[in-house]
This record gives sequence, C-alpha cells and structure tokens, in this order.
Amino acid sequence: MIAYFLDSSALVKRYIPETGSTWVRQLTDPQIGNKLFIARITWVEVLSALARREREGSLTSTDRTLIVQRFRSGLNNQYQVIELDSTLAETAGQLVNQYPLRAYDAVQLASVLLLQTAFAMKPSTQLIFLTADDRLAAIAATMGLLTENPNYHP
Repeated sequence: MIAYFLDSSALVKRYIPETGSTWVRQLTDPQIGNKLFIARITWVEVLSALARREREGSLTSTDRTLIVQRFRSGLNNQYQVIELDSTLAETAGQLVNQYPLRAYDAVQLASVLLLQTAFAMKPSTQLIFLTADDRLAAIAATMGLLTENPNYHP
C-alpha cells in the first residue's frame, strides 16, 4: 500500500489546474484507495492560496466557494489530518533552527516525519511526501524521506 503526505503546494493542484494537477488528481482519486495525509495547517494554506488567486483575478468568487466546499469534503471524508500539538511544534522549531525553512514548511515537514516514524513499523506501506517546493523536497530527502514533486509530472 502507498500512503501520501501532501503539503499545501501539492494539494492545491488537486483543486486548481496547473502543472501536475492531473497526476495529483489521479493519486488522490478515492477509487484508487491511497491513504492521504495532510497537516492541519494545510487548511489555512490552501484557503490562503485560493483567496490570493481570487484577489488576483485568476479565480472567481463562485469557483473559490465551490473549491472550498470540495476541499472541506475531502478534509472531512478522505484526508487523515495530522494535528499540531506541542511535540510537533517543538520538532518544527528544531527544524527551522537546522534548515532554511519557513515556519509552515517546518510544520509540514515535522508532520511527515511523525508519519515516517509510524510507518517504519509497517514495512508493507510506503510513505511518499508530495511537495511542489524543490527546497523542501531536498531537505526532506536528506532526512531519508521519499519525495515526489508534482511539477515533474505534467
């Protein structure tokens, strides 16, 4: 079985057409049955990306509303959400001291590292970190995570 942790830069591609969207939609199709994980902060980051696109005129208010509804449905029914707690916050804090990461990127990375530890006990499940951020992917790879960038799957 394959499990995917999607950061915001990867997940937004499920809802907004851009490079890698078709690939992300295939991986996240409920009929495929992949396990999908996201961090709780992904809700805020994706809403921010949608609001920015509406302000810039590349997304209508109606489209944004529909996308938010679809995203909320996925959040409630398909994604397994990694909650931000004190342990995760401490790990993210350590990561920003070690690597050139933005705060939310550190939380995303701390979340997938938490999952990596849990999946180490399940050798039958492969965990892949999906991010469209090359710098974050490179840091994750140095930490032993399997990574994929949707931008390389047009």
